[in-house]
Amino acid sequence: MLTTTISDFRKDIKKYFDRVSQNFETLIINRGKDNGVVIMSLVEYNSLLATNHELSSKANETRLDSAIEKLSKGNSFEKNLIEE
Repeated sequence: MLTTTISDFRKDIKKYFDRVSQNFETLIINRGKDNGVVIMSLVEYNSLLATNHELSSKANETRLDSAIEKLSKGNSFEKNLIEE
């Protein structure tokens, strides 16, 4: 996780954007006491949204836990996808 001030961010915005997007880092820009902004790559943001959706209901959470348990016990199998 990177942290910087708004002044330093302004001076080298391209460098910060490159590090965030290329290294999947999160950037926190401090803007005073208990105030700030978080910048993350689009890939990380979409991943967080997907995780939030998967855990948004107890049923989804139960299905995920069950799948993880099956994988860890080796009770999984492969399926071929149908190509069109």
